[in-house]
Amino acid sequence: MTDVEIIELFWVRSETAISETARIYGAYCKTIAMNILRNTEDAEECVNDTYMKTWETIPPQRPVVLYTFLGRITRNLSLDRYKARKAQKRTGDETALLLSELDDCVSARKSVEDEFEAGLVAEAIDRFLASVSEEYQIIFIRRYWYANSIAAIAERFEMSESKVKSILFRMRKNLRIFLEREGVEV
Repeated sequence: MTDVEIIELFWVRSETAISETARIYGAYCKTIAMNILRNTEDAEECVNDTYMKTWETIPPQRPVVLYTFLGRITRNLSLDRYKARKAQKRTGDETALLLSELDDCVSARKSVEDEFEAGLVAEAIDRFLASVSEEYQIIFIRRYWYANSIAAIAERFEMSESKVKSILFRMRKNLRIFLEREGVEV
């Protein structure tokens, strides 16, 4: 079944849309949730919440790329659950490290104006990523979008963990410089 057909099922409110979405994109969504939450039960709940949120969102929205749409919802729900869990535990872990790595480049957003600027920051980050090699783009996105561990990235690219850390460090440093040149407050 194609994405267009699945979106149409959501649009006409057919419950088959959820089962088809789960069949095609369930593993993808669970991987995103697991990379952030590192807990099977929480990840499964986030994936189920993703289906519910998608059901509530389509219509009125009609996503252009369902894969990306579902990934964004899963990621946001997982980060929300992570933050709630962290507030209860107050312990350090891999996801906390991941989120703290970009603190110097991008600050947290709270107001409507901040949300608008966040869109501008996202566009600036896209331009920055377009200026680096495809390999570096993938490394950056795997780390900061999909929340892959340093070890997983190193294994995928057949390089040492220290090289991955070095690439990410330089990219964050260059991103900060790029954002400052773009007039983005960091």
